[in-house]
Amino acid sequence: MSVTHLNPDSMHRSPAFSQGVVATGTRTVYVGGQNGADAHGQIEGDLVAQTAQALRNVITVLAEAGATQDDVVRMTIYLQADQDVQEGFAASQEVWGMHAVPIVVVLVPAFGRPDALVEIDAIAVLD
Repeated sequence: MSVTHLNPDSMHRSPAFSQGVVATGTRTVYVGGQNGADAHGQIEGDLVAQTAQALRNVITVLAEAGATQDDVVRMTIYLQADQDVQEGFAASQEVWGMHAVPIVVVLVPAFGRPDALVEIDAIAVLD
C-alpha cells in the first residue's frame, strides 16, 4: 500500500493533517463511527477523555484489519456543537500521534447516545 500526502506549497501546512492523499492498495477498511465507549459500553468523562477513547477504538478496529494510523486516508470527527475543537485536538495528538491524515470536523447538535460528545470514523487502504 502506498499513501502520498498532498500538501501544496500554496496552502497552509499543518503537522496534524494533510490537505489530501493519493492511496493505492487492494483493500479498503471502513471504520464505523466510534464514540468514547469503553469495552463495557460505558461512556464517561469530558471531551478529552472521550476523544482519547474514541481514537483508541478506531485504532483497535484498524488493528483487527491489519492496519495502523499510517494506512488511514480520511477521518471524520463529529463533535457536539457546544464542545471546543481545540480540546479534542489536544487529546487526539496524545493517542493518535503525528500521523497526518485528511480530516473533516463536523459540529452536530447531538448524538444517538446523549452522553456522547464525539464520534470518529475512518477510511484506510491496505495491500
